[in-house]
Amino acid sequence: MRNHLLATGTFAAGTSAQVIAGVLPEVSAELHVSVTATGQLLTAFALTYAVASPLLAAATGRWERRRLLVVAMAVMAVGNALAAIAPNYVTLFIARIVTALGAAVYTPTATTVVTELNPPERRARAIATVFGGLTMALVVGIPLGSLLAEPLGYRGVFALVAGLIAIAAVSVRLVVPSVAAPPAVGLRERLRVVADRRVLPLLVVTLLVSIAGVSVYTYLTELLNDVTGVSGWMISLLLFVYGLGGVLGNIAGGRVTDRLGTRGPLIVSLAGCVVTMAVLPFAATGVAGAVVILLLWGMSVWSINPPMQHRLVDIAPTTAGLVLAVNAAAIYLGIGLSGVAGGLVIEFSGTRALGPVAAAVAAVALVVLVVATQRSESAGSTTQSGPGYTSPSCPSENRTR
Repeated sequence: MRNHLLATGTFAAGTSAQVIAGVLPEVSAELHVSVTATGQLLTAFALTYAVASPLLAAATGRWERRRLLVVAMAVMAVGNALAAIAPNYVTLFIARIVTALGAAVYTPTATTVVTELNPPERRARAIATVFGGLTMALVVGIPLGSLLAEPLGYRGVFALVAGLIAIAAVSVRLVVPSVAAPPAVGLRERLRVVADRRVLPLLVVTLLVSIAGVSVYTYLTELLNDVTGVSGWMISLLLFVYGLGGVLGNIAGGRVTDRLGTRGPLIVSLAGCVVTMAVLPFAATGVAGAVVILLLWGMSVWSINPPMQHRLVDIAPTTAGLVLAVNAAAIYLGIGLSGVAGGLVIEFSGTRALGPVAAAVAAVALVVLVVATQRSESAGSTTQSGPGYTSPSCPSENRTR
């Protein structure tokens, strides 16, 4: 129950981040700004998250974890409430930044908490549950926001999200037990952890995968309209199929990681991303082909998170919060850059080139991953082991890879 409750918070964070995409026309019309300027509200959220996540992780390092979760959710609720009453574009822009600050703290903290509250053999599945909130935001939260924008208006949508977060914050305070802050870590050690040659390549992989995947997803409607020739409700159905694949992949990623370790699932998932994005414009020429390829693509992309998070925690257990925050920053930096990257590809090569170009970027990430993990395991790193391995940095725990 505690895992799913924490997932409610990541659902709210994911919905807060992406819901603006579903209400762009309403915001643009009411505030009298262009759709392009309105779209920058998503970029502002992503870049704020990317910059703030590691900084706030360091600033709140000594906070008791449950208290930090509640405060982070309160900040998200305030940001969404401010968005609901914002009288102009500038105020709404500020509201998005406030919301991003709360989300930047919540998601890595929730991931750290579930690793503490669950036994080693269930940690990857627990992480998958928390990240399942993000996939559910993709499948349910964002489409629901778009659906409710007409009867409630975009202000009503933001108010609804604020209310959901407030309820979740109270529930976390009542249900989740107190979790002590990790041991104090000096600035030099924090920087050393991020620069660790076992950690840095994984952050590069996260960044490249985020840029590749989101650059295609951002323009997926245009791509499907061009390649498959569908529009309207059929586009919504195909987007739902991708999101469903994400949910299934996230669950599978956690279960397989608990059984087999992190390296194999990471390589297979990333290889799946390369293949599915490369063939996307060729396989999606019909609705049936689009359903299959989008389902497989969603599964591949979202199955990466559980083993990646688990591997990072295993590498740096005493600074897990910071490492996960930096990894989250890499994800959102990739989101922030993806719109520009995808736009450049479309401008110079057209929408059909999006998949193959993104696949090439993901292939670079795959090479980095294979080389880095092989080097790490050859050197006898803490992440090389299979189930039952005892981490040298935490001799009292058996950390299941």
